[in-house]
Formats: sequence, C-alpha cells, structure tokens
Amino acid sequence: MTPFVAELVGTMVMILMGSGVVANVCLNKTKGFGSGWIVVTTGWALAVFIGVVVAGPYSGAHLNPAVTLGLALIGRFEWAYVIPYIVAQFIGAAIGAFLVWVVYKDHFDATDDQDSKLGVFSTIPAISNPVRNFLTEVIGTFALMFVVYYISDGKISLGDGITAATAVHSTLPVGLGSVGAIPVAFTVWVIGLSLGGPTGYAINPARDIAPRFMHFILPIKGKGISRWNYSWIPCFGPLVGAALAAGLYYVVGLITI
Repeated sequence: MTPFVAELVGTMVMILMGSGVVANVCLNKTKGFGSGWIVVTTGWALAVFIGVVVAGPYSGAHLNPAVTLGLALIGRFEWAYVIPYIVAQFIGAAIGAFLVWVVYKDHFDATDDQDSKLGVFSTIPAISNPVRNFLTEVIGTFALMFVVYYISDGKISLGDGITAATAVHSTLPVGLGSVGAIPVAFTVWVIGLSLGGPTGYAINPARDIAPRFMHFILPIKGKGISRWNYSWIPCFGPLVGAALAAGLYYVVGLITI
C-alpha cells in the first residue's frame, strides 16, 4: 500500500468499528442496545488498535488530522505530506461511516431518537456550552498528542535493524505506527473513560466531520439535522490541542535542569 491508501483504509476500518460500536449500543433492537459507556470506549480503543495495525507499516497510521499536524509541528513528519494525509483520512472516515449505515440500516429505521442516530456518525455535547465543549476537545487532544510524543521514537521497525527511513531513503512518513498499536489504543481508551463525558471525545476532526457529512447526505429515516453549528468544535478543538501539545513538548525538551 502507498501511504495515502494506508491512511484511507486505516481510517475507514477505525470508523467502521468505532462508529459501529456506537450504533450497536445506541440504536434500537440491536444485540448490544443499552450496554453503556464502557462498551463504547472499549470499542473505540480497539477500533484505533486495528486501524493502526493495518496502516502502521505503510503510513505511520496517523488516522487523524490532529496527529498529522502535531507530528509535523515537532518535525517528525514532512509538511509536504500533511494535506494528502488529511484528504485520505477524510475519505476513509466517510467510507467507514457509510458502511456502518449499511450494516445498521434496519436499526436506524427502528430508532426514533434523532440524537442517537446523529451520535453514531458524529459527536454531540451532553450539555451544550460552546466554550467548555471546545476546551474539552482541546484538552482531550492535548493529552493524546502529548502522550504520543513520548511513546513514539519516530522510526518504523521493519525487522533486523532496518527502519523505514533507511529502507526507502526517508520518504516513508513516520507516526503512530512506530510505537505499535497497543499503547495508542490504551491512550484513546483512558481519554474516553476520563474526558469523554462532556462531548463524546472526538479528538479527531476527520472522525467527526466526514461522518457528519454522511449523516447529512444519506437517506436516514427521521434523522433530523446534522448540527453543523456544533461541528467547528470537534474540528478546530483537536487542532488547537495538538498545537499546544507540540509547544509544551518543545519547551520541555529545552529544559536542562
């Protein structure tokens, strides 16, 4: 796979499983209906795990524009790749959301609650407070990126001491795939458990905006509005959080005492 295809496929798989667990918990007449927040956060953590497993060896498995931006800001990712990666992430997220709708079509039809339907595709605040909702997304993504900086060594191991940088003359971008999928999954899991209550922890613009667009265009029975007036929060909050994490990481690296 090329890095572009890897980001697309990895994000698609992540959204298929992550939004899929929300559908299973929130839509009527599913086997998992009402099984709760622990199931949702665990499902999302494992969704990230398999997304990283799929894309890691080929693209570094960012799967998230905030991760791509954050790694570029600290010099671990080439700026020339930023836009292609983000485009791939958005396309993959849209396809993953579409597949969730295909799987759960009957259950969307059986569900009257519009928030439950929208919640499968995108995040919704538990209590609408734009300033605090924005800060929640900033802080959640800050936590994600700050941890990622310390668990990533910037190299993708190919075995026998060979790294991607030496194997392809530094043309293969480096990212989350370099640390293995498990630490990243645990980080996403604890963010969901600890900080996910107020907004549903988007911490990823592609994870929210692309599926929200699919909610907008798909013929979902009784779906209601897509709440585009809220969408700036899960879009820009994670980007700000990633930038702040990059700044703190840089400052901490300068401290010598």
